[in-house]
Amino acid sequence: MRWTNLGEHTVYENQWLRVNLADVLLPDGRHLDHYVIRLRPVAMATAVNERNEVLMLWRHRFITDSWGWELAAGVVEDGEDIAAAAAREMLEETGWRPGPLRHLMTVEPANGLTDARHHIYWADGADYEGHPEDDFESDKREWVPLKETPELIAQGEIPAANTAAALLMLYRLRFG
Repeated sequence: MRWTNLGEHTVYENQWLRVNLADVLLPDGRHLDHYVIRLRPVAMATAVNERNEVLMLWRHRFITDSWGWELAAGVVEDGEDIAAAAAREMLEETGWRPGPLRHLMTVEPANGLTDARHHIYWADGADYEGHPEDDFESDKREWVPLKETPELIAQGEIPAANTAAALLMLYRLRFG
């Protein structure tokens, strides 16, 4: 049941994204015009401290008009190492510099519409450097008990799929 992309052309482009129209061959021989959103990779990072608390941001997303806990994240710049981008984003958004980062997982949050890949890293601990440079991105930055995150996900306080997946994986790694 493989769909085959026979080619695509750009219908809109800016610094953040490119919208393409693809000519897709379906398994039964029919053709389908399918819009595809092409995005740059996203790097995410967090840290878990000695009390098994995870560093998170409480923020509002205007697109969905929702509040929730998220991990620090941002676009990987051209030529930038993904792990370095994750560390940069964490420092810029939280004021905390992560310890040595380890790759946790890569997720594709909407692979039926976009090629976005979110690369998620974590560290054992972080050092506070000062007030975050990008403090406009969140109302608060807190260390949240990792044991509470499954319930926060269930309650809808962690609506972002990439953050939920990362926290559930961290929970599994720390608590089995």
